[in-house]
Amino acid sequence: MNKVVKNAKEALAGIQDSMTIMLGGFGLCGIPENCISEMVDLGIKDLTCISNNAGVDDFGLGLLLQKKQIKKMISSYVGENDEFERQMLSGELEVDLIPQGSLAARCYMGGAGVPAFYTPAGYGTEVGEGKEVREFNGKPHLLETALTADFAIVKAWKGDRFGNLIYKGTARNFNPAMAMAGKITVVEVEELVEPGELDPNFIHTPGVFVQRIFQGVNYEKRIEQRTVRVKA
Repeated sequence: MNKVVKNAKEALAGIQDSMTIMLGGFGLCGIPENCISEMVDLGIKDLTCISNNAGVDDFGLGLLLQKKQIKKMISSYVGENDEFERQMLSGELEVDLIPQGSLAARCYMGGAGVPAFYTPAGYGTEVGEGKEVREFNGKPHLLETALTADFAIVKAWKGDRFGNLIYKGTARNFNPAMAMAGKITVVEVEELVEPGELDPNFIHTPGVFVQRIFQGVNYEKRIEQRTVRVKA
């Protein structure tokens, strides 16, 4: 039951080239900073990364893009990364852009064991090209397949040794769904506590979905676009 490992290096044991990796977070909020840095150091390559975004040029998944370690990105928003744009336009990087709600639903369905579902999102656009269409209540829907990964790597605010997790704020947007959908789910937390210290009424991810958990360190928690108001 004790799923604690020492650090990111131990947590990512077995990760290899050409794997499919889910990485939680929303923008730069709630991303697994320690594990991304370790992936850079490991030098693994030809990865398919499933993430809401591609980080920025010098942080988050942008670090893996700089080292040409990612072969394909499956994302919903990538507008903060110039290197991503360069690689995509040059043909160096395969890209599958997905409506944000569909991406979240596909991850959740992967974790729930549902292989496919219908959604109206994307119908009539490039997103729907080549996909099966059915009509429900007079409205066309696209067939979307679930997403799963060899490793799901997420970040939580608090977690216990059994892998029960609580996320904070915007970090709940993708981390919980992805935590369910990995063959191996790795979690880094800001605060690692003992079983019983977390209120069971506020658990977002039950420990049954988690294989490895560790106490993260040195979080930067960057902000993509800092906006301030000038005093009148």
